[in-house]
Amino acid sequence: MTATSRPTRPAGSESIRQTRRRLASHGKPMRGAPAYSRFVNRPLGRAIAAWAHHVGMTPNGVTAISAALSLLGILVVALGPSRSLAATLAVPVLLAAGYAFDSADGQLARLRGGGSSQGEWLDHVVDCLKISALHIAVVIGVHRAGLDLRWALVPLAFLLVANAFFFSYILTDLLNRLRPSGAPQRPEGAPLLRSLLSAPTDYGLLCVAFVLWAWPAAFLAVYGVLLLGTAGYLALGLPKWFRQLGVRSVGDL
Repeated sequence: MTATSRPTRPAGSESIRQTRRRLASHGKPMRGAPAYSRFVNRPLGRAIAAWAHHVGMTPNGVTAISAALSLLGILVVALGPSRSLAATLAVPVLLAAGYAFDSADGQLARLRGGGSSQGEWLDHVVDCLKISALHIAVVIGVHRAGLDLRWALVPLAFLLVANAFFFSYILTDLLNRLRPSGAPQRPEGAPLLRSLLSAPTDYGLLCVAFVLWAWPAAFLAVYGVLLLGTAGYLALGLPKWFRQLGVRSVGDL
């Protein structure tokens, strides 16, 4: 729930639409944001954050809703009826809604003047649990669908790659924020090509893939492509992130 502290206004002084516009002008940088997050999830989160601000919700309350929606979706994957059209409709909706609320908590924190360390900790812990539980649920779902258990190696591999990606990305961001400030950094744009190339790493795109949950072979094919894309992005990103940090920034840790 990283947020830059900014003055906040009483919710009653503006409409929800005006709040959304204010958020859009002070949102997180788009650089590096995968396509689903950039064009779908952040705008949805902005709308939720504006609404939550006007009804007096706290960022941690929004995080709790995100966790509950995600948990419901994960439980349907693990325990719901196999090859069910109803489950296929419910899972992506619940997971995507949980992801939208996950975006909203940080945006709500910005509306309230800045996030807290406790809020950011809670946000990341929920994210870590959600990512791990979802891939474990796919393992269970593969078993319950009667597929060859060797297919379970795919979600197990995805579990490893997704956690490595999440941890390394969050840790790199944290260490960059702890570095002594140097020369002002040049403003960077948000190239569309980069958003498209990083799309397989986006949890939101994984949520959408569950529209195929009733057809295991099709789902696992798309799921496998997302795994390969995430693994490839991670392999390219790790040495780059390591070089960016530099020896002096971590030498005293």
